[in-house]
Amino acid sequence: MRVGTGYDSHRFDPDRKLILGGVEIPGVPGLAGHSDGDAVAHAVTDALLGAAAEGDIGSHFPPGDPRWRDADSMDLLGRVVALLRRRGMRAINVDVTVICEAPRIGPHSAGMRARIADVLGVGADAVSIKGKTNEGMGWIGAGEGIAVHAVALIGEEATWTRRSISSRHSPPG
Repeated sequence: MRVGTGYDSHRFDPDRKLILGGVEIPGVPGLAGHSDGDAVAHAVTDALLGAAAEGDIGSHFPPGDPRWRDADSMDLLGRVVALLRRRGMRAINVDVTVICEAPRIGPHSAGMRARIADVLGVGADAVSIKGKTNEGMGWIGAGEGIAVHAVALIGEEATWTRRSISSRHSPPG
């Protein structure tokens, strides 16, 4: 098994819609970025790439490349999941912390968990999304943008499948 961490941050952009974890959140400004600005998807993508020692999101989807202009970040995440699978690996779980003063993340976390779980090919119980404020401190506290931290655990597909099957069919104790 391998662990990776990811981080992303974006300033708010009132001319864009806010998308976090593949979920559109109405009534608040979106995030500036070359793609759709989904900082949750970007942090998860970086965590998976880090766990696999495959670089970072910018090396796979360069921000200067017009192919990725306004790209759906969940599609980018799916491409990284496919890369892991080609290497015989899969996501086991991810843990995400979204840091912002607004919007409140709790009301949207179930939708984000479901979308990310679907792309990763895991159950929603393997995806955690939490929101925290910055208590009014710094640029986040001033409401200028959002930051996201993510941690991912990945494992070899064959090993994970073998362990899952044997543990399901083993007697308790």
